[in-house]
Amino acid sequence: MSDSDGKKTLGLRGGPRAGNVKQSFSHGRSKSVVVETKRKRVVVPKSGTIKPLDGAQVAGTTINARPSGVTDAEMERRMKALQAAKAREAEEKSERIAEEQSRQEERDRKRAEQEAKEKEQRDAESRARKKADEENARIEVEELAKQAALSAPVPKGDPETVLKEQKSPQSAQKKKPREDEPSEKRNIKGREGFGRRSGKLTISQALEGEGGRQKSMAAMKRKQERARQKAMGQMQEREKVVRDVQIPEAIVVSELANRMAERVAEVVKSLMKMGMMVTQNEVIDADTAELIVEEFGHKVVRVSDADVEDVINEIKDSESDLKSRPAVVTIMGHVDHGKTSLLDAIRNTKVTAGEAGGITQHIGAYQVETKRGDIISFLDTPGHAAFTSMRSRGAQVTDIVVLVVAADDAVMPQTIEAINHAKAANVPMIIAINKIDRAEANPDKVRTDLLQHEVIVEKLSGEVQDVEVSAINGTGLDELLEAIALQAEILELNANPDRAAQGAVIEAQLDVGRGPVATVLVQRGTLRRGDIFVVGEQWGKVRALINDQGKRVDIAGPSVPVEVLGLNGTPEAGDVLNVVET
Repeated sequence: MSDSDGKKTLGLRGGPRAGNVKQSFSHGRSKSVVVETKRKRVVVPKSGTIKPLDGAQVAGTTINARPSGVTDAEMERRMKALQAAKAREAEEKSERIAEEQSRQEERDRKRAEQEAKEKEQRDAESRARKKADEENARIEVEELAKQAALSAPVPKGDPETVLKEQKSPQSAQKKKPREDEPSEKRNIKGREGFGRRSGKLTISQALEGEGGRQKSMAAMKRKQERARQKAMGQMQEREKVVRDVQIPEAIVVSELANRMAERVAEVVKSLMKMGMMVTQNEVIDADTAELIVEEFGHKVVRVSDADVEDVINEIKDSESDLKSRPAVVTIMGHVDHGKTSLLDAIRNTKVTAGEAGGITQHIGAYQVETKRGDIISFLDTPGHAAFTSMRSRGAQVTDIVVLVVAADDAVMPQTIEAINHAKAANVPMIIAINKIDRAEANPDKVRTDLLQHEVIVEKLSGEVQDVEVSAINGTGLDELLEAIALQAEILELNANPDRAAQGAVIEAQLDVGRGPVATVLVQRGTLRRGDIFVVGEQWGKVRALINDQGKRVDIAGPSVPVEVLGLNGTPEAGDVLNVVET
């Protein structure tokens, strides 16, 4: 195939007629295109019409030069527009010059006002200094006159001339350094460069400052105010206020700063110097807080969680309000020596059947009324080796300890431990020799073994009462109750029932249906339903009181064990319960 491929190129020539181009397509179709060539018009001046012009004519006729093809009316309009533009430009230039002049005048006026204000301030300070110097000089002259009048006889003549003669040499000497002092201060102030700002802040001045920072305007105003007060003699040094700062076991940093009346930032800075990276919302311990308080010069007052109870304990009852109360008796001894069985025989119940394996798992608190009508509160403690802490608590809240020893087993490790607990609590003991109904029982061996632990019974000419009992047969129970009543009479147990209740938690547990339950032995006062109390770290309101028989009661007096419901949490056994005022 050829390059043209049978197609004709588009051009001006080769057609049937000049200026027409015919293009053929397939299927016999064709199209004619009219091509026109437009030439640029060139105006050639006729020969002899152009005359040469000299320089003056050219300069004069430059503005009036008329382009070709422009009419006179068009030329006139163009000239008017040009003149209007030049007039507008001249007017804008004059306005800019006037505006610049007004701004310059405003700057000059403000600068003059600032200089006048500073000059007035300097004049006021100089007048104040001058007045202060005159006042000091007058006071010195008066002091000199008084000293001269006291030390030397009064000379004859005019008193004013005498005073002038006395004060002239000394006052002149004392005034010289005062006259020089302000100039030295001004020189020092000028040398240091920390005075009032002068002029605008340049880049070099900003970079010369320490750390590239400049004092704020507020700081400069405060410094000027201090200088003015110092010049006028009103500057007074603030005294450090020493405060008693109460510090609990843990305290927030911001709260510690508030109690010291110090800035939080300063406290945080001191802690960071000590190596503790803390914020104002973090908690620090009491030892760290004590170091911070001492560093700021305040006094430390340590406060513990038990201070509330200590304050309550300080309440003393008068002897006229004291009334007789039942004795609190704790039954202690070795495991399986028959402590609970003996208590069952006294109470005519069967507590042992409800214990796991027949061994007491907790401290049982009961009240028993004897045949004589005396009421005795019994605490039954576990005898197993795993319950040492329970036996210790039982000895601390009791008045009398009944030490149960099996006649067929003699003294055992937990028996010795119970003796030690009773001695530590300084509580009198009554020895109950149990299981005397057995064939192998030997009560004398029990008494002899007790001698090794400094427990001398009455049968061996001692002071400790001993009773032979049998929990199964009920032998000697009346004698045991009589011994307890006799010991209670000797102790003269009294308490004030008309005060706010105070007691000890014997045991506490979390019951599934009733929530936290605490067995409390009321020691002083009367516990009532609805009382608000604090016990250890817990608190609550008495919702219900349940006695040892499982019945609900409204009040519980001294030496009465009750279960207390209404706690917000489970307290620790041994905590003190205190009823507080609402």
